[in-house]
Amino acid sequence: MGEDNGHLGIRDFPESDRPRERLELLGESALTDGELLGILLRVGVEGSNAVELAGKLIHTFGGLRGLHTARFDELCAVKGVGRAKAAQIKAAIALGYRMSLEEFAAKPVISKPADVHDLMAHDLAAKDQEELWVLALSTRNQLLKSQMLYVGTVNHSSVRLAEIFEVPIRCHASAIIVVHNHPSGDPRPSEEDLRFTEELVKAGRLMDIGVLDHIIIAREGFCSIRQDGKVSFNTLQPRTWN
Repeated sequence: MGEDNGHLGIRDFPESDRPRERLELLGESALTDGELLGILLRVGVEGSNAVELAGKLIHTFGGLRGLHTARFDELCAVKGVGRAKAAQIKAAIALGYRMSLEEFAAKPVISKPADVHDLMAHDLAAKDQEELWVLALSTRNQLLKSQMLYVGTVNHSSVRLAEIFEVPIRCHASAIIVVHNHPSGDPRPSEEDLRFTEELVKAGRLMDIGVLDHIIIAREGFCSIRQDGKVSFNTLQPRTWN
C-alpha cells in the first residue's frame, strides 16, 4: 500500500487553496507556519489533511521552537508522522538554522546580548545537559572564535579560569563573552552564576581582557547578567553593547 492510501493530501485541496500553489503565486511570507509545514508533510492522516496535521504538531509541541527541541522519537509517536516525516521536519529546521549561520558569518559582529542568543540558542536551548562556551571578540566586537569548554553538569567551582582566558589569548582577542545554558528552561542566574561572573570579571581585569557579558540561554529565553545589573563589570562598555 502506498503512503497516500486513506490519507488526505495537499492535492485534495481546491487549487486556489493549495499551499504549494499559493507559495508559488504569493511567496512564502503569505503562508502560515502550518501551511509551510503542511507542504513538507505532503499528506495527512485519515480524517486530517496535511495542513491540519501540521497544525496539530505545532499545537502539540508549542510552536516551531518546540518542534526543534522535540526528540525524534516524540515526533514519530504522533499519529500520521512516522520516521520519514520526522526526518523531513528535523532536516528543514536544520537547514533554516544553517542559513542563519551563513548570514551571521558574513557579518560576525556581536553588538548586543540578543546577537549571542541568535547565534547560540538554536543548539543550546535544546540541550538536556549544560554546556559552557567562550566567545572571543576583537576590539570591534568581531567574533574571532567560539569554543565549548565544558559539557555535563557545569560546576562553576571546578571551572578553571585559566582555561577560559586561554581562548582569547590564543587568538589575540580583546574581550570575551561567556555563555552557558540552563536545561531547566529558566534563564535566570543562580547565586553561583553571579559569583562565577564576578570572578571572571576580576580575572579579566588582571589579564587586560574585557569580560563583556555572561549570557544564560534556556528554552524560556535568555538572560544577560550585565543587563541584569547584579554584577558590576567595571569594564569599558562597547558603544554598541546595549
